[in-house]
Amino acid sequence: MEITKEKLASMIDHTLLKPEAREEDIKKLCCEAIEYNFHSVCVNPSYVDLANQILNDTQVKICTVIGFPLGAATANTKVQEAGEAIVQGAGELDMVINIGRLKSGNYDYVYNDIKRVVEESKNRKADVIIKVILETCLLNSENKKRACDIAVKANADFVKTSTGFSTSGAKKEDVRLMRDAVGPDIGVKASGGIRDLKTAMEMIEAGANRIGTSSGIKLINEL
Repeated sequence: MEITKEKLASMIDHTLLKPEAREEDIKKLCCEAIEYNFHSVCVNPSYVDLANQILNDTQVKICTVIGFPLGAATANTKVQEAGEAIVQGAGELDMVINIGRLKSGNYDYVYNDIKRVVEESKNRKADVIIKVILETCLLNSENKKRACDIAVKANADFVKTSTGFSTSGAKKEDVRLMRDAVGPDIGVKASGGIRDLKTAMEMIEAGANRIGTSSGIKLINEL
């Protein structure tokens, strides 16, 4: 598959979620996203307002994370977090599913957890994008397929492989499984451990149409 620098940049969520990230690091991230025309920056919720100050008059979107990184917060907490993020300027939300409830077979809980965040977010901002993080490294194939089915049923816009904070990140086999499970109309985001162009291209060829990475500049410069 051939891809241009412009196309690849438009698929990248330029990411900095490290807990030790400083204000100056976030400012640098945003300036890089403007320079390279990345799709978005992905930052922790407390930095959404700062990112918005820098990116408000640009084409770069602001993405943040909800229920991150464990997914084990209550639905009420996730809903409140989502609402606050949107008010502060976020246009895309990457929420972690309740992994333990999924593995317990409590699919209604998982559905309602996602659905409430989707409904709250869309009511506040109709064009907000909701991505559902599965944390694939902790799931078997049946869990992954079920999680994808639930995310689609709950009207999420994307499914996403990983937080990048668990035992491993994105794998092309998982991306392919997720793409097959959700079909052509739902987005698939590969994230976690994507540090070079070869890996990014493997994810895209497997069906990803968004890449979450802290190595976006390196990827572009390798093309």
